[in-house]
Amino acid sequence: MNNSSVIRIIASEKNRIEGEAVQQLEQVAQLPGMHTVIGLPDLHPGKGGPIGGAFFSQGILYPYLIGNDIGCGMGLWQTDLKQRKAKRDRWVKKLHGLEEPWQGDPTPWLVQEGIAPSAWDAALGTIGGGNHFAELQAISSVEDEEIFSQAGLEKKNLFLLVHSGSRGLGQHILTNHIEQYRNNGLEAGSEAAAAYLEQHNHALSWGHLNREIIADRFLNMLGTEGERILDRCHNSLTSLKLDDVSGWLHRKGAAPSDEGLLIIPGSRGSHTYLVQPTGNQEENCFSLAHGAGRKWKRSGTRSRLKDKYTCESLLQTSFGSRVICEDRNLLYEEAPQAYKNISVIVQSLQDAGMLKVVAVQQFPDTTTIYAC
Repeated sequence: MNNSSVIRIIASEKNRIEGEAVQQLEQVAQLPGMHTVIGLPDLHPGKGGPIGGAFFSQGILYPYLIGNDIGCGMGLWQTDLKQRKAKRDRWVKKLHGLEEPWQGDPTPWLVQEGIAPSAWDAALGTIGGGNHFAELQAISSVEDEEIFSQAGLEKKNLFLLVHSGSRGLGQHILTNHIEQYRNNGLEAGSEAAAAYLEQHNHALSWGHLNREIIADRFLNMLGTEGERILDRCHNSLTSLKLDDVSGWLHRKGAAPSDEGLLIIPGSRGSHTYLVQPTGNQEENCFSLAHGAGRKWKRSGTRSRLKDKYTCESLLQTSFGSRVICEDRNLLYEEAPQAYKNISVIVQSLQDAGMLKVVAVQQFPDTTTIYAC
């Protein structure tokens, strides 16, 4: 083992972190050049490496730790829709087809963002599968009025949260890397590392734009507009200094805590938290949880739930809000029961002095969720 590696898991007694996830974290700590390895409260096993972690290395970078969805993140828009004028049943009828290819022209969007065209641009504006979603949310409570108002937020408005990434582009980049280098790292400063970073940065920009177009499609369907409040990527590679040491921070399902306000959603049918990072963020590699984290593996979730819940019963949450999803398998795979308790995740970070809750958002029976 690399004896100089620091392993730190941020959790509370109420957190259930699987032994497999801890083992994966320990394996990451053994990689050449690895300096610090952080497991966040939503840590859970992934393919080849844990999800919900931040990994800081020196001299070597590891693309496989970022995974295939490079640039995946969450964007939050404050919409012009008002809570008191919500029209759930009407919106449910309008919000269909977001899983289908976007019919718009991506060229002006790409030019505006300075993104080079690619073979994957036909997927722009699509949410994708897995745990990706777009959903309307309402403010349940404001815990810090000053920060909330300084951000230009209004309690009476509805918010749109979009979670998606680089789609097939990120998968293509990772596949090419694995074919050439397997899970081996790349020496910082090498031609191979420079080539990967160029592709990685393209995927980051692409994912950012994808969320913007998804939001535009969603809001257009409802005949309204919105202003982007934040956009945070949780699958990325960043060059930075930690304890005066220069290196590479790999985030896999870890939200950046050095960019201001963050959004930490739970599963559908649970609360979402708007938070402000606090304290010494170096201790957690400038990273916080990006969500609730899976409790059950996706492959086994349907078998656990199919005898207890029908597809129809999963189309409405405990808040009374609607789920629009035409993939029956995905309905089960992303059921709230498959996820950890988001309140415990956030409380663990709050108890560690790493964040302050600014506002709590939920889905009352007047709003609609879109999950695909």
